[in-house]
Amino acid sequence: MKIRSLLLGSVAAAGLSTGAFAADLGVLTSLDVCDALGLSGLTISSDTNCLQITGEVKYNFNWGDYTDNGDSAVFVDTEADGGLDLLPVGNGYNDWSSKFSAWIKFVATADSDFGPAKAVLKLKQKDYKLVTDAGYYGSSAYDTSTGSSSGGVYMDEAYVSIGDSTVIMAGKKGSIMKKGDDEPLNWLGLFNSEDVDSGVSWGPDVSIGDGGHVIQITSDLGNGVSVGAGLENLNGSTASEAGTAVGYIAYAGEGISAHVTVAAAGVLDGTVEDWGVHAGFAGTFDNFKVVLAGAYGHDDVMSRDYWNVLASASATFDMFTIAASFEAVQNDGNDTDYGAGASIAATVSDGVTLNLGGRWYHEGTSGDDSYQIAASVAAAVTESVTLTGEIGYLNNDDGEDAMYGSAKLAWAPGGGYTSSVKGTVSSANWGDLGYKIETEFKKTFE
Repeated sequence: MKIRSLLLGSVAAAGLSTGAFAADLGVLTSLDVCDALGLSGLTISSDTNCLQITGEVKYNFNWGDYTDNGDSAVFVDTEADGGLDLLPVGNGYNDWSSKFSAWIKFVATADSDFGPAKAVLKLKQKDYKLVTDAGYYGSSAYDTSTGSSSGGVYMDEAYVSIGDSTVIMAGKKGSIMKKGDDEPLNWLGLFNSEDVDSGVSWGPDVSIGDGGHVIQITSDLGNGVSVGAGLENLNGSTASEAGTAVGYIAYAGEGISAHVTVAAAGVLDGTVEDWGVHAGFAGTFDNFKVVLAGAYGHDDVMSRDYWNVLASASATFDMFTIAASFEAVQNDGNDTDYGAGASIAATVSDGVTLNLGGRWYHEGTSGDDSYQIAASVAAAVTESVTLTGEIGYLNNDDGEDAMYGSAKLAWAPGGGYTSSVKGTVSSANWGDLGYKIETEFKKTFE
């Protein structure tokens, strides 16, 4: 419920009881500025500004015996970002972590001759404690602990913007780079793609700072076409890295989304050290979906090049959905790595879905392979409770393997609240039985 709604009701009641309702009509009109600007959610109005308030609080707690000196059971080496740590491995000593994160965002909007004028403030804090191999040295459980924190509440965003179809922004905020339209459609995804949060990238050695202190402009050209350009990372930590020139063109409409983004780092000193291109296409055509994506990055200082491509498609026939994906990546002239994945999903009844899939990755330099096969069932027990179970087998390029099983209970009763608990058990070809219990509790508001 809006705070201004309470104010409106109070003012109206006071006006009716005193016969001064007509005299207070101007107050009522000023309190309605949020509706005049087309803004909704949790809002507070003044004569000229509408203040929107959004936020989130999230807490995670994990416990079990799931690391061996910080390492997990099966490590899959990829070119993208150092490789993937997958599955718990036990060594007889408990591990746990406790993490909370919270943010609150204020957006003050007023009308202007150039469109909505906004001031944005976002406060954030996170705190994290990790304990591995507790009691390994026979004394305090915190002997091998590590942790990190944001150091208290900090200003995550603080910027101004003005405009409607064309928007000018300046201050501290995130990037305008477009990097979507690149997620594989098969159930398990792909190994190299997962290492960059499901997609393609311009590589781990290409240092292109984004966001931070920025000056940006975006424009909606109509018919689904938009463009943007800006200077980002103006507060870069070194003179050679400061200043990233960003530009994109994107399309969204009629079941299709696509973009091309270009970025060049270190432009303030007049010399570009690193640059990259990211492009993606995602289209839905009746029962078929297609994703095509590619990225290229160049590090001029080290004379290194990186490229990464991905293609994926899915088709839905009655109760079945079949999907397949392919990826290839090359870093610094090494032999090309490539991988593939496929899955089939079946909706066996209302609220019950079965998944069967696999993925494979070939490391070009060593010639070794990693692969994973798995099956899962997800059932909507009630309208707000979902139960998911999964079993699988994972083998990496070093010949390390593990059988595993997991079960997850998710609860979404509404009101922006979600929570879940997940248990995973893994039996590697060395070490003790690994197990991990993961919990998450989250509430968002707007």
